[in-house]
Amino acid sequence: MKTPTNALIFGIAIIISSIFLGKAYIDRSKVSGEIQVTGLGEQNFTSDLIVWDGAFMAKLYDLKRAYINLENDKTIIKNYLVSKGVAEERLVFSAVNFREKTRSKYSHKGDFMGKEFVGYELTQSVQIESNEVEKIEKISREVTELLNQGVNFYSEAPRYYYTQLVDLKIEMISKATEDARIRAEKIAAYYNGELGALQSAKMGVFQITGQNSTENYSWGGTFNTSSRDKTASITMKLVYKVK
Repeated sequence: MKTPTNALIFGIAIIISSIFLGKAYIDRSKVSGEIQVTGLGEQNFTSDLIVWDGAFMAKLYDLKRAYINLENDKTIIKNYLVSKGVAEERLVFSAVNFREKTRSKYSHKGDFMGKEFVGYELTQSVQIESNEVEKIEKISREVTELLNQGVNFYSEAPRYYYTQLVDLKIEMISKATEDARIRAEKIAAYYNGELGALQSAKMGVFQITGQNSTENYSWGGTFNTSSRDKTASITMKLVYKVK
């Protein structure tokens, strides 16, 4: 027959064992070591700087006459752009490029007989860089009006930039870091752990794409210049200790 003392000792032993087993189960359910997370910072913005280029040319047999024609076209273009509200100091004309145009000559039998000079081709370009994005954008679409004045003007698609890009990048890094920290806290809490000290932080590649576009990110970073409205994004990879 068991004595009351033995029963008491046995009961205490069970309680102590239960405490240790319970602690072991809780400790086993906790995450330990490190958590590595990646956060994303993203922001839509509108470009505040536009750069637009156009070119014109003259093709004549006489070089002197070709220069005169090109200079006349330059004056017409300058007057046209100024009449549209572009400040003259915003117009940057390049130096004139010229080349001799030739064509191949062949005999009636098809044998090559050399090159024949057919005249000169002179080209010049003009560039406008402005914060008046809407105005220059509109002019780039209407510049075909110069054809009515006898000028063959070739307009390129405008390029769009953002002058506050440095500040935007800092803001994106902050957003990505906060996003990563929140993710890490949720993971640690799910496993009954607690977020410890930050061990390392690595910034991803800064990407700029057109808003609602299908552009792909690249390892070296995408930098869209064809869209006026853009989306900037960056990632931050953080490693935390977990306790």
